[in-house]
Amino acid sequence: MLQPEDLTRLGDMLEYALRVEQHVSGVSRAEFERDEGLQTKVMHDVQIIGEAARNVSMAVKREHPEIPWVDIVGMRHKIVHGYRDIDLDKVWQL
Repeated sequence: MLQPEDLTRLGDMLEYALRVEQHVSGVSRAEFERDEGLQTKVMHDVQIIGEAARNVSMAVKREHPEIPWVDIVGMRHKIVHGYRDIDLDKVWQL
């Protein structure tokens, strides 16, 4: 059963995923490459998605193995801790 905290975190994940979608709607890969402000917006939102995913309960994660929890949280870690080596291709593919 979903706990209120899980619902909040899953809601955050959805909200910020929709924000990413809005940020890049109609934007080409080349435009994304040139626009550091857009890159920053997208990576910030991806960080929030990853942090929310990190805090979803293990019970929910076990119930939904189709969601790539480790990859989502891992991308957050790469952006936060490996900020000097961010692969924009991987960010774009999200």
